[in-house]
Amino acid sequence: MLTRLFATDASTTRLFQRVVLGLVILPHGLQKTVGWFGGGGFEGTMGFLTGGAGLPWIVALLVVAAESVGALALVAGAASRLTALGIAAVMVGAVLTVHLPNGFFMNWAGAQPGEGFEYHLLALALALPVIVKGGGAASVDGWLAGKLATASASGVPAHAGSRA
Repeated sequence: MLTRLFATDASTTRLFQRVVLGLVILPHGLQKTVGWFGGGGFEGTMGFLTGGAGLPWIVALLVVAAESVGALALVAGAASRLTALGIAAVMVGAVLTVHLPNGFFMNWAGAQPGEGFEYHLLALALALPVIVKGGGAASVDGWLAGKLATASASGVPAHAGSRA
């Protein structure tokens, strides 16, 4: 099962998709964790997500984790499918709970009450290939999948270490 989770190929297209997605999401995670870029930091974000948005505490924590730790892991290509899925879930949740009533377009002119969902669709478009096919070239996942395949081919369980 782990081999399948980490399996990927040497696609430079998915390398680009996962790195761009991770780098675009990371500043949002930094807003939520440490308050950079005008964010509320961890306490402020958790207060907003659980109080204002009405999310359960664990869901709010998963949102913060997906946009911070998940974004960093995605850049590295570590657990790419899982982290891309987490980011996709956050995007779908944001559209359904906040952005859908504001329409498609971002609020460039300040003429609508909030932001539309076009950004979220772009993030989903970057996440979907990574979820389906893996992180691509230069990923921790590819390295792990190779190690797991080698261990499986040699008949040694992947978790077994050398014993003295």
